[in-house]
Amino acid sequence: MIEVVKEDGFSEIELIKSLKLRSGEIDRKVSLVVSDIINNVRLNGDDAVLDYTVKFDGRAPNCYEVPKDEIDACVKTADSEFVLALLRAADNIRDFHERQKQQSWLDAKKNGVILGQKVRGLKRVGIYVPGGTAAYPSTVLMNAIPAKIAGVEEIIMVTPPLSDGTANKNILAAASIAGVDRVFLAGGAQSVAALAYGTKRIPKVDKIVGPGNIYVAIAKKLLYGTVDIDMIAGPSEILIVADEKANPEFIAADMLSQAEHDVLASSILLTTSQEIADKTVEHLKVQLETLSRKDIAEKSLKDFGAVIICSNMDRAVSLANDFAPEHIEMCVENPLEYIEKIDNAGSVFLGDYSPEPLGDYYAGPNHVLPTSGTARFFSPLSVDSFVKKSSFIYYTKKALNEASQDIINLAQKEGLDAHARSVRVRL
Repeated sequence: MIEVVKEDGFSEIELIKSLKLRSGEIDRKVSLVVSDIINNVRLNGDDAVLDYTVKFDGRAPNCYEVPKDEIDACVKTADSEFVLALLRAADNIRDFHERQKQQSWLDAKKNGVILGQKVRGLKRVGIYVPGGTAAYPSTVLMNAIPAKIAGVEEIIMVTPPLSDGTANKNILAAASIAGVDRVFLAGGAQSVAALAYGTKRIPKVDKIVGPGNIYVAIAKKLLYGTVDIDMIAGPSEILIVADEKANPEFIAADMLSQAEHDVLASSILLTTSQEIADKTVEHLKVQLETLSRKDIAEKSLKDFGAVIICSNMDRAVSLANDFAPEHIEMCVENPLEYIEKIDNAGSVFLGDYSPEPLGDYYAGPNHVLPTSGTARFFSPLSVDSFVKKSSFIYYTKKALNEASQDIINLAQKEGLDAHARSVRVRL
């Protein structure tokens, strides 16, 4: 059901190497299809978007843009406990991201020089939210709330219509709570193209964020440069580091919480205990039988799951950093000792009572995280993702005179005479 190996200096390295390849290369045929969709939307705008909606979603939406009063009404008509959960989660997300805000600054020097940086929110951002059976209201909160805190002027959300042509009401409730300004019922690569280029109805945005299927991911990649994007998200992944004191029932539950996402999702256990490894495998078998998405989770574990028995915790941490997973759980006796040792991870969950779904929905840190090893150099979605920074410079005549010869020398060494002249004419 899941591969189990014991560290020998070779087997574990080869296994992790093979797991890293699970995303593979982007299917060239899919890329060609997406390119055609993008070009069609660029040329034909809303007509192309609606044609693709009929083709891929079964019918045209009842309304292309969802009226604002309908969006806000969903908060009142949705299940009250669900709404309360959204509100509490939104408060936590807001509190965490408020601490990420950066201020503009100015430095006035004694010689009259003024230097500084202006930090401002993007003007307009697009959020892609999957619909249908893969509807995630939590994604609305995680994408829209940091954008609002950053000072984004307008948030445009696109989401596919349901089979009856209406919007998912739970997504609309989340949109209202998060402060989304406008919602359009359009999905797939066509909606991403519409956000990037703008149509008569859908406004052009500066940045597109949010998860989606391979067509959405490829569209974002192909359109990067025309518009900014958050990241190219790969399949979800969790890596759990466990010592002999860990709870194998907890570990199995957390591995399955990722495996049920997608047949390409990866769930890995690194443990120093043979007993924990064996018991975790037993619990995986038992818990699998109760899952509604059993087939998906079982295939994920079989193809991209692993249990590696490590000689010591240092080796386990080293392998974890090498894999650089989206989520790391430290199910160990003293988890806080490992904060400084985990260098490469999208988000770190410390201790037996910090399961990964806590981060997915509620705690406050963002659940839009780097995948496929990109945590080596990439960060989670944050307030910084929605701002741009401009520097400014003010020099007096005296200050420029004092710096002029250095500037001229540097310009001349680079063979840029006009640069040198630009300073020299002011002396």
